[in-house]
Amino acid sequence: MTNYDGIRRRVTFKGFASEEGSVKEQTLAILGRSHPVKSLIVAMFLFGLLGIVPSVAYPQEQSDVATVPESALQSRPVAGVTTSTQNPLQIATLHWYSANLTTQFSTGTSPYGVAFDGASIWVANNGNNNVTKLRASDGAHLGSFPVGTNPIAVAFDGANVWVTNINSNNVTKLRASDGVVLGTFAVGTSPYGVAFDGASIWVANNGSNNVTKLRASDGTHLGTFPVGTNAAGVVFDGTNIWVANNGSATVTKLAVNGSILGTFGVGSQPTGITFDGTNIWVANFGSNNVTKLLASNGSKLGTFPAGKGPSGVAFDGANIWVADFNGATVTKLQASNGATLGTFAVGTAPAGVAFDGANIWVANFGGTTISKL
Repeated sequence: MTNYDGIRRRVTFKGFASEEGSVKEQTLAILGRSHPVKSLIVAMFLFGLLGIVPSVAYPQEQSDVATVPESALQSRPVAGVTTSTQNPLQIATLHWYSANLTTQFSTGTSPYGVAFDGASIWVANNGNNNVTKLRASDGAHLGSFPVGTNPIAVAFDGANVWVTNINSNNVTKLRASDGVVLGTFAVGTSPYGVAFDGASIWVANNGSNNVTKLRASDGTHLGTFPVGTNAAGVVFDGTNIWVANNGSATVTKLAVNGSILGTFGVGSQPTGITFDGTNIWVANFGSNNVTKLLASNGSKLGTFPAGKGPSGVAFDGANIWVADFNGATVTKLQASNGATLGTFAVGTAPAGVAFDGANIWVANFGGTTISKL
């Protein structure tokens, strides 16, 4: 890791991270430099770059396609889920599909974190201090709502949306139905990832190397628990909490009472983290790969290449999707064995990733768009 003096001032730099120095540049963009403080060991973040001047990501041009006779279309079997007795949240963990088209929708400036609430997509706009709500079915803009300073990550608790605000050291709780702010709650220093465990909200505090536990119903502070250096992504596996420690190349596994159950080595600068129902997947920004761990005991099951600067990561029911921050692409891996199934172009500097039960959504930090595949 690299020492940087000071934090929290908007900075600008030309372009995006090159192969060398990419972590340093991205870290500077996230935290900036301003108020004199002690040197803070910081790492690349998945969510929350502070005032970078973005290069707007333009929609992909579609190639010409041969006309298919209507009779041929009518004779084709219908693909995908056409009817279901499950609600959208259940489908989000069961359904998968073949990505073959990328569409982009406008968000705010420098979108980073993204989450699905069962009907809508929520995007944390780091450059605008707000979140955008889009209808998942067609990308229609349903509203933009103010939150704290430089929002990064988003999570849904079944009724409300929680947003971490990296430069105001708090989280904002909004009612998902209409975006009304229900509360703002203090957490640790430079809050980053956020997850819901069915009753509580867990926030990874990158600057204070710990996690904060809040009661989801009213935001009551339930505890602060130490983890590794520069806590980043956080995920719930149905029983325990997992935290990616960006500065110590490890993940920490905690029981819901905050006790540490284990610390496990992964790749360099782990950032994003997700659960596939059995295993934990960690996006290692610094080593351009993902690590697969058995959730029950932390055993390492494999390390697989995943583009340039893996950041956000999500599971679609069969596959793992990884945002390649330095490659303007997402990588699709088969969850069963880590095999690469494809690489798909998105916008500039893709960061957060979410699955809505039918499609993958990727926030393009380098512009003002989100890609839907």
